[in-house]
Amino acid sequence: MRRSCFITKEGAYDRNHGPIPQLSVDEHRLKIDGRVPKTVVLSIQQLQEDFTHHTVTAALQCAGNRRHTMRTNLKEVSGIDWFDGAVMNCEWIGPKLRDVLIAAGLNDSGETENDSFHVQFACHAVPQQDADYYGASIPLGRAMNEDADVILAMEMNGKPLTAKHGFPLRVVVPGIAGARSVKWLDQITISEQESQNHYMQRDYKILPPDATDAESAEKYWGITPPLMNMPCNSVVAYPSSGDMVELGIDKDKVLEVKGYALPHGDDGPVVKVEVSLDDRKTWQEAELLHPENAGKWAWSLWSFKVSLQDLARVGKQGEDGKKGVLITVLSRATDKGGNTQGDCEWNLRGVAYNGYGEARDVRVVF
Repeated sequence: MRRSCFITKEGAYDRNHGPIPQLSVDEHRLKIDGRVPKTVVLSIQQLQEDFTHHTVTAALQCAGNRRHTMRTNLKEVSGIDWFDGAVMNCEWIGPKLRDVLIAAGLNDSGETENDSFHVQFACHAVPQQDADYYGASIPLGRAMNEDADVILAMEMNGKPLTAKHGFPLRVVVPGIAGARSVKWLDQITISEQESQNHYMQRDYKILPPDATDAESAEKYWGITPPLMNMPCNSVVAYPSSGDMVELGIDKDKVLEVKGYALPHGDDGPVVKVEVSLDDRKTWQEAELLHPENAGKWAWSLWSFKVSLQDLARVGKQGEDGKKGVLITVLSRATDKGGNTQGDCEWNLRGVAYNGYGEARDVRVVF
């Protein structure tokens, strides 16, 4: 796959909990307050001119990516029926959050003290479905960690952010659920507590399995930590479940299976993707297609070629008598930190699903 496929330039997903605001770059301001020496207000021009800009290639994904698979393979969940496409791999450009906080007077005083504070992000531009504003937070230690690459992004893939992706300013927190990468960012608050916003405290959490409905979930919202790091994951993007693929009779023909893989949190990059054609009895390694300098936050595209001989060996005749054979393809990723995929436990909101990637009942005609 070419680099144009590695970087998501078209069709990038967007998820919002309210209307998309139309903001002015000249009028927009970022307020930094809370546990800082004094409140600071920055214009977009100041963020553009007064700070070094960095480019970070990072996959950003909705917490509910692959929710449909959890819903169909396990049981019903509560949430938008995302398939496998609630993810984008982009180049995010802007100053590091760390640099802006230091310029606002925050001392980089060490990981131990930083971990007792939080950086709250907020957008007050428009009311949200379940709150007056949208908010989220991350530990201060992560924000101040230079290697965490938290960016105040003003550009996406070399162009100004579009309105639906947060123009004129959003925070991008690599490796963490997209719900924490607040769009249309207008306030940063340093606090001893997490954001108390609805979307931090009563959504985007992996509730225990006995939280089966809104009533039984009630007692868990306040004691379950917010979802932060997204899990190691992979997806079979082509073919899809139920597809029919015609290869012809050329003995050199192959079925090329393609997909993407994602590392857990900050444990990237993905170092291996494996494919099984026999329901996990055996696994064969796929080819990783990401650029060498992709970095640890990016997704990895992968490819696996299935020969006609292997198709004939593992394929099964369908009961409907139609021509061709039926196969099921499973995938599993492993990242640099040793995290991998396996069976995934059900949760009410259907978030952080990372069961095996799959394409079931693919009919291959040859």
